[in-house]
Amino acid sequence: MGLDWEQITIDAKNPALLGRWWQRALEWVVVDENPDEFEIRSAPDQLPGLLFVRVSGEKMAKNRLHLDFRPEHQEIEVDRLLALGAARVDIGQGEQSWIVLADPEGNEFCVLSERSKH
Repeated sequence: MGLDWEQITIDAKNPALLGRWWQRALEWVVVDENPDEFEIRSAPDQLPGLLFVRVSGEKMAKNRLHLDFRPEHQEIEVDRLLALGAARVDIGQGEQSWIVLADPEGNEFCVLSERSKH
């Protein structure tokens, strides 16, 4: 018995628009695109992927699940993501070593500090 982690599914008003934003942000490839679903992966045969599916409603509250990213250079990466259309958000995190951003549809994610070099 075993499980393979296939993907994370993200609700979206516009799956293609949000999926393309994440594709640019992560520099991943598109593996499936249709009017109701849009999937990206780091490489065509690499799992897990991100699957964006169409929903009709607006995002109503803070995400209960979010993605964390560990950049090589936090400030440079945050500036790049902001230039792509991310926004800084305050979800009550206070002063932390990570920065909370939101994608164009308001889904929060964190850009962590650089990993210590040993």
